[in-house]
Amino acid sequence: MEVILKEDVVNLGHRGDVVKVADGYGRNFLLPRKLALQATLANKAVIDQMKHAAARRSAAEKAQAEQQVPAFEALTLSFTRKSGDHGHLFGSVTSADIAGELAARGFEVDRRKIQLAEPLKSVGDYTVAIRLHREVSAHVKVLVAAEAGEPVAEAAVAE
Repeated sequence: MEVILKEDVVNLGHRGDVVKVADGYGRNFLLPRKLALQATLANKAVIDQMKHAAARRSAAEKAQAEQQVPAFEALTLSFTRKSGDHGHLFGSVTSADIAGELAARGFEVDRRKIQLAEPLKSVGDYTVAIRLHREVSAHVKVLVAAEAGEPVAEAAVAE
């Protein structure tokens, strides 16, 4: 089945692309979520208009994202968690935690745009990439500290 993507879909294509997908994937996932249109002759005529509009929208989004990069680069997010031996956390700091802290500071970022390979599970300083646009990324400093009064975590830092 051929579909026209209305939005960027990871590992499939970008807005306005005509891609060939499995029938079930198109019918059960892309079409109901309005991520794509079926590639009919009538819809193919609309592709050009969509591409021009998407190019203008993408350029505006990219310019806005580039303006936001310095604000993100200046941020330092701090998280305090309970930790065990050698600074390992009992929980973790996830992309949802980072998105929540960014929202508290006035930055609306979808948690899926925060690029963490895996949750942060130990005490330390990290640099986390945030994808603001497909061509623009910003980096935020994340500090993960142990709760005060935990001698095991302090011993792990002293080692």
